[in-house]
Amino acid sequence: MSGHPRPTLASVAARAGVSASTASLAFADSPRVTPATRQRVLTAAEELGYPGPDPLAASLRRGRSGIVGAFVGERLRYAFRDPHAVVLMDGIAEVLGPHGVGLLLLAGDTSRPGLTQLARIPLDAAIFATCGLEDDPALELLRHRGVPVVGIDGPLSDDVVLVDIDDRGGTADLARYLFELGHRRVASVAMPLRLDGTRGPLGEDRRALNHYRDVRHRLAGAHEVFPRAPAYEAASNSVDEGEHAGRALLTGARRPTAILAQSDILAAGVLRAAAELGLRVPEDLSVAGFDGADLPWLHPAELTTVVQPTDEKGRLAAHAVVELLGGRTPENVRLPVSVRVGTTTGPAPDTVET
Repeated sequence: MSGHPRPTLASVAARAGVSASTASLAFADSPRVTPATRQRVLTAAEELGYPGPDPLAASLRRGRSGIVGAFVGERLRYAFRDPHAVVLMDGIAEVLGPHGVGLLLLAGDTSRPGLTQLARIPLDAAIFATCGLEDDPALELLRHRGVPVVGIDGPLSDDVVLVDIDDRGGTADLARYLFELGHRRVASVAMPLRLDGTRGPLGEDRRALNHYRDVRHRLAGAHEVFPRAPAYEAASNSVDEGEHAGRALLTGARRPTAILAQSDILAAGVLRAAAELGLRVPEDLSVAGFDGADLPWLHPAELTTVVQPTDEKGRLAAHAVVELLGGRTPENVRLPVSVRVGTTTGPAPDTVET
């Protein structure tokens, strides 16, 4: 262990020939300090091995931590594998970065820190980045702490600024497109209604639970056109789960001629299941997704999907955070979506009514 005393802000200031307050302003990149003086301070800090002021102490003085918590709806590894989630988080970071705000990613499943730990994490604001539940205990904790909250697609609450899209309308438009192609035996692959590991055919008891808004609205959109269409709930929003759901639906007694997946990632899994079963797409089976994600590994197939402005959603959520931290209350925002027809959908192979 070295016998040299640890460098301090005062020792850096003395070496640079300035006051401690001037050195502090130099580290804060204050315009009150000339570039030459700031460089002298930084050079002195480097020579002494001084890493800079304690960020926690600085945050306590400012009353701000410089951290925004981003709650991700599933395990972080799923979020990083989902192009939609990656683009969303990039949009958030693009806006918050120039404001000197960092993102702390918090998983939405059992790997999330407990409430006791969450209560100790210094947060200036929170974003439910990939949808949130109204009964999430973390939401009540944030309310109790007075932390402003922005929800992307949810949760729906008077004290949460909401940035969402027309999930129901977009899905209904896509379902109508399939109907016009002659499809009548249509099934849906739903994202998780809740993060409890449930997988399988979606019954009324399950639908009656409080569940994610985007899942609920996309199911309702499909139901507008195909009121008797079965739905299969995936345990997570992943390619593997889409494949599992696709295999279950395609090996059943009445194989659907089209499958509406609630995300492009799930649709990619359904396409994999169809290929393994020897089904041609779109001659034997039409497959459609939701998000408009960049999936270059599907080439040359181009997924028919509902395109949403994912990066804009992220940027608008981050702008809402900036407004909240500035003492203003931004309005809720709903963004439009559109159907993009690709090569994975085509006329129904038959017109048998269900």
